[in-house]
Amino acid sequence: MLKVGKHPSPERVSSHNSIIIQKLVTLRSRKEIDSRWFKQWKKYVGFDSWDKYQMGDQNVYPGPIDNSGLLKDGDAQSLKEHLIDELDYILLPTEGWNKLVSWYTLMEGQEPIARKVVEQGMFVKHCKVEVYLTELKLCENGNMNNVVTRRFSKADTIDTIEKEIRKIFNIPDEKETRLWNKYMSNTFEPLNKPDSTIQDAGLYQGQVLVIEQKNEDGTWPRGPSAPNVKNSNYCLPSYTAYKNYDYSEPGRNNEQPGLCGLSNLGNTCFMNSAIQCLSNTPPLTEYFLNDKYQEELNFDNPLGMRGEIAKSYAELIKQMWSGKFSYVTPRAFKTQVGRFAPQFSGYQQQDCQELLAFLLDGLHEDLNRIRKKPYIQLKDADGRPDKIVAEEAWENHLKRNDSIIVDIFHGLFKSTLVCPECAKISVTFDPFCYLTLPLPMKKERTLEVYLVRMDPLTKPMQYKVVVPKIGNILDLCTALSALSGVPADKMIVTDIYNHRFHRIFAMDENLSSIMERDDIYVTEDTEHVIIPVCLREKFRHSSYTHHTGSSLFGQPFLMAVPRNNTEDKLYNLLKKNMFSILERSFLALDWDPDLKKRYFDENAAEDFEKHESVEYKPPKKPFVKLKDCIELFTTKEKLGAEDPWYCPNCKEHQQATKKLDLWSLPPVLVVHLKRFSYSRYMRDKLDTLVDFPINDLDMSEFLINPNAGPCRYNLIAVSNHYGGMGGGHYTAFAKNKDDGKWYYFDDSSVSTASEDQIVSKAAYVLFYQRQDTFSGTGFFPLDRETKGASAATGIPLESDDDSNDNDNDIENENCMHTN
Repeated sequence: MLKVGKHPSPERVSSHNSIIIQKLVTLRSRKEIDSRWFKQWKKYVGFDSWDKYQMGDQNVYPGPIDNSGLLKDGDAQSLKEHLIDELDYILLPTEGWNKLVSWYTLMEGQEPIARKVVEQGMFVKHCKVEVYLTELKLCENGNMNNVVTRRFSKADTIDTIEKEIRKIFNIPDEKETRLWNKYMSNTFEPLNKPDSTIQDAGLYQGQVLVIEQKNEDGTWPRGPSAPNVKNSNYCLPSYTAYKNYDYSEPGRNNEQPGLCGLSNLGNTCFMNSAIQCLSNTPPLTEYFLNDKYQEELNFDNPLGMRGEIAKSYAELIKQMWSGKFSYVTPRAFKTQVGRFAPQFSGYQQQDCQELLAFLLDGLHEDLNRIRKKPYIQLKDADGRPDKIVAEEAWENHLKRNDSIIVDIFHGLFKSTLVCPECAKISVTFDPFCYLTLPLPMKKERTLEVYLVRMDPLTKPMQYKVVVPKIGNILDLCTALSALSGVPADKMIVTDIYNHRFHRIFAMDENLSSIMERDDIYVTEDTEHVIIPVCLREKFRHSSYTHHTGSSLFGQPFLMAVPRNNTEDKLYNLLKKNMFSILERSFLALDWDPDLKKRYFDENAAEDFEKHESVEYKPPKKPFVKLKDCIELFTTKEKLGAEDPWYCPNCKEHQQATKKLDLWSLPPVLVVHLKRFSYSRYMRDKLDTLVDFPINDLDMSEFLINPNAGPCRYNLIAVSNHYGGMGGGHYTAFAKNKDDGKWYYFDDSSVSTASEDQIVSKAAYVLFYQRQDTFSGTGFFPLDRETKGASAATGIPLESDDDSNDNDNDIENENCMHTN
């Protein structure tokens, strides 16, 4: 058996790779480990077959496992917010973690970060590691001001929580207790199913739980049936169990229908924003308020949710538009969403647009009028006229998809692919539910780096350099050279992590591999041999063992050494490089703790100077118009190497050119501004101001239908996102359909808004309604008995008065109408 701190050879480690990395479904728990330490370890042991050139190199030896980069300051178990799997941390099986700890030890003062694997979803089972635990506030009935916070797994049971509360408040085992959910305004709900999990009970982040002890005379302080007690059938699968479960606050006299906030259940602002936008989409809300959905529920659709999503959404909309409440708590609806889409079942921040996409699709399938979907053979245009192909595509779509969601939100675009080898042209027409518009990408980014001169008496200098967003390390060196005067070809770029050189970059490596939190040090190069030098402190593992180890400290540095140097000269060079950070003349490669304390000046070792470029602030970005984004969406592009198209003529995958064009548009146009971008190394949010019109968005110029007529839209709702990647806060602006005024929805708060507030950098998803579909225009999307041909060809609705008009009077032919 291996002794603590005695790691095996890299070759021997490779035999344990299957233990260290296992499939998630076979495990009950996982341990989190900092991705930077793990990547360093992989280099050292040659974990990847294509990356063995540093295998066994002591310069990349990872040292003790260090998870400090994942943790909040002063908390051994609380993770920093918005960490991303595989970018910030790696999830390891417990057995693999134990192997690594036995070989390399864990940094002193740290504890393993253990997380459970929980099964989510009711019909589609989905295993997920619960990275962030649910924080609950615990108190006693007799003293609710004394609140203790604890974190629990969603897999923990109510019984487990109650035992923890008993332990916290020293409640004797023989004492009989009851557990309650406490909501606002002293509303309580009994938690009387001890075997239910936190997930089953729908407990959310920040939920207050109250424990009540039975009186000596056998009575309960809250009475046998406490006032304001709510239905507690939270774990029953039927819909009726949720029907009256939402907590709502009675409003003042006669609240305006629709002006109803939604309580935040713990990072659920993304859901609240999406619901408010849909709630203020008049054709959809009228459909639910008028109970039209009842006759169209599809309980047998294998792609649907047995009507549960539609019923739960209808119940929520009716509460919001009843005029009785100033806000409601959408717990029942969220629970239903989590049953069918496990990714939304927790209380972590999610993407509003992703929820919208799921919700629109879920409502569509729950309300699909097609009971048995026929098989449709998709056809290419093969030179046929666009009008015929578009009509065929739309008719085929309606044979399988026919619902209120299709009526209101679905449009049609034309996709053209051209093979670069044989010039084969493929044309198809595809339906869409929303438009995802790209924003003009920032072409540059700023990086903060430290320049270390060869003169050991010169302090490192911090610079801020502007580099191409899609560039390489040479671009960084060139930019730094312009500021410092050091030739770009005389620079060595390194990433320092955990007191060692985590990475030494080649000049042709991509800048995308440098993350925002990386500490980048650029060392001035010479004609000499460059040797990395690290500072190492010796220590004993405990007073009961003679085993010793070492840990790194301070900042490593690169030292230029003549190739023919003797050992004595090397020693003197080291001494010279260390002079500025030693309080007295002393040198040790492996430092004794006492000597380190006496001689090593940590402040001097971390000291640096700032170049004036650090104060540089990028110029304010000019705004772009929404039409610029639409033009970018319809611009021809070349497919990436990872996403080729299979050419039926060449019989091979090709990097074809692709062009999207709009053919017909729906009554309500949902526009998703693509602000977020992801890559293996980077995550970014574009905060570009997009100038979009409140009224009279004319889409006619973007439609390629040759018979296109006027097609104008007015804005009805906006989902906003404030903050950065992985977190932030969502709100919504929406126009009330009854009074025509704008309002701002921020979770449970609703306030009036003006049009000049709406266009901002936070705008994320836009809802536009076509002008000819508003009340009083003669269009009612719920009326299925319309006259006219395929919506794909855009032939308009007719009335008795104009049925004999000639073809030249066609109007809005490019826009979609129900049929």
